[in-house]
Amino acid sequence: MKLIVNADDFGYSKGVNLGIVEAHVEGIVTSATTMMNMPGVEHAFRLAAENPKLGMGIHLVLTCGAPLESHVPTLTDSSGKFCRGQAHLEDVSPEEVEREFTAQLERFFRMGRRPTHIDSHHHVHAREAILPIVLRLAERHSLPVRYPWAFETERGEHTPKVRTTESFSARFYGDDVSVESLIGIIDGLSGSSSAEIMSHPAYVDEELLTGSSYARQRTRELQILTAPEVKEYIKQKRVQLVTFNEIG
Repeated sequence: MKLIVNADDFGYSKGVNLGIVEAHVEGIVTSATTMMNMPGVEHAFRLAAENPKLGMGIHLVLTCGAPLESHVPTLTDSSGKFCRGQAHLEDVSPEEVEREFTAQLERFFRMGRRPTHIDSHHHVHAREAILPIVLRLAERHSLPVRYPWAFETERGEHTPKVRTTESFSARFYGDDVSVESLIGIIDGLSGSSSAEIMSHPAYVDEELLTGSSYARQRTRELQILTAPEVKEYIKQKRVQLVTFNEIG
């Protein structure tokens, strides 16, 4: 099995960035996806340049921080930041979503790199109204997409032919993650030719502690993703750790 272990939220803060890089260098993380609208994004790109084996995709954002586009009123609150939660996504303007996602992608390209793939913060790309926009952008730029049909949408007859993994797991998340649970997730995916596991390793800094409800749990994820038992299990099972560049 080819396995991608992706760390979400690259660029959120320096603490998140440093945790992700450690989970890559010392552990099993092979890939990260970057929030182009967050304050740690330039730091993330510098770290990625120092660690060329780390795949670097884009983490499209509609629910955290501020947009890159200046006039997207259906996406923002009175302060000009993205609305929190996802209730507002029921009534967003598709045109505004596409403009904002395009701006985030264009900023990534301006940083001098090509993303390995597309996914999204809080899985917004899997929403029925937003998925066609993401698939259209993915097809335009020939980019793979995190498997969206594991969430709330179904593969339709007119789905563009974008690359993705055969399987995806978001189960490595929460207060109860452990070495045993991660090994169980990997074992459960072993029947797939390619799979992705989502993760959120980090060091907790002030930005993360005050900005995210999922903060201290990330240090536990970092400990597990670098655990010798996990690395040994992957070696014994001959799991091939890869990035999205290496899936068919």
